[in-house]
Amino acid sequence: MTAVILWGTSFVAMKSALSGFEPLAIVAVRMILASAVMLPFWSRLPPPTRQPGDRRKLAFLAALYPCAYFACESNAINLTTASQAGAVSAVAPLLVAVGARLFLSEALSRWAAIGLAVSIGGVIALSLGGPAGASAPNPALGNLLEIVAMATYAASTIVLKQLTGRYSPWFLTGLQCAAGAILFLPALIPAPVQSWADAPMIAWAGVAYLGLAVTLLPIGLYNFAVSRMAVARAAIAVNLVPVVAILTGWAMLGDSMTPIQLAACAAIVAGVLLGQRRAPGRVPDRAPDLAAERAQQPGRAGQAMNASIDG
Repeated sequence: MTAVILWGTSFVAMKSALSGFEPLAIVAVRMILASAVMLPFWSRLPPPTRQPGDRRKLAFLAALYPCAYFACESNAINLTTASQAGAVSAVAPLLVAVGARLFLSEALSRWAAIGLAVSIGGVIALSLGGPAGASAPNPALGNLLEIVAMATYAASTIVLKQLTGRYSPWFLTGLQCAAGAILFLPALIPAPVQSWADAPMIAWAGVAYLGLAVTLLPIGLYNFAVSRMAVARAAIAVNLVPVVAILTGWAMLGDSMTPIQLAACAAIVAGVLLGQRRAPGRVPDRAPDLAAERAQQPGRAGQAMNASIDG
């Protein structure tokens, strides 16, 4: 929940950062800042239990998130409206739930399925219930890129679950931030030095907040949550991101909220709470040691995905 709240506040910070910097340059700076904060703690992390083929899985994880995800996400927002992008992002928990069923053999409980459906419906209503006026030069391509971004997010969550049994969640977080910093570093080259000097303080404040509070901490907390609970249940909470985004935009930027959006916010919160509910007599999520055993012994679909990565 802490990760989701921080992610939801990133939209206000991004608007501030965009007043002085380009989108990909912002991604590069936030990844560099997150990596710099993580570096002093790297040697204190518990050593991982490596297995053959882990290097390919780690590279695949970093390539999916943050690299492919942020590349698609940053361009999608420029091509479509925020409402349409928000509606498309509602498929993320569904993709995670389906992937967890196929590759991790995680059963989706009745309450989780109901909560997922309610929260997705709320996100769609929240997105479509906003006031019109946002520009969309190429909505078809923008929505397609948003779908690809959600698919990379879902795939990265499945790979992450398979690795958290042997790797510290914070080790994986540092790896993801470092990979993003290296990939997006070239985005800083075209920007003239004078443009950085002329950037307003609010833009620098937005970039600093994105790098120090909205990148390292929520990724690490979400990775930790995935290592301790079923990925489908963890992903349902992601539907709260647009709720937090709209509330912070209303509180800090004066954005308007329609009655439909208020009702949608309530539906999303209710769906997330339903998704976290356990049926009577249901066994709690597996402990970390059993999660590690499951990650090391995936089902048939998981073995097929492992083979595709290793090959």
